Amino acid sequence: MPFKLPWRLTSLRRAIIEIAFIVFLFYSNLLMGEFTRSSHRTLLAALLDIFTLANFGIAIVAAVIAYVVFEWWRMEL
Repeated sequence: MPFKLPWRLTSLRRAIIEIAFIVFLFYSNLLMGEFTRSSHRTLLAALLDIFTLANFGIAIVAAVIAYVVFEWWRMEL
C-alpha cells in the first residue's frame, strides 16, 4: 500500500509546484527579452544579467499573487 500524504501536505506541495512554474515562466520571459534587446550577447551574460535578487523578489511576489488569484477563481467557478 503506497504512503498517502495528508491533505495539507499535498496542497502545500501543489502550491509550491505552481509557484515554481510561474517563476520559471517569469525568468524565461526575461531571458527572451534579453536576447531580443541585444542580439550579440552570450547565454551566460544574459543569465547573469537576469538572475538578480531584485528580479527574484519580483518573481516570487508576482507568483504568490497569481497563485492566490487563480486559487480564488478555482473556488468561485
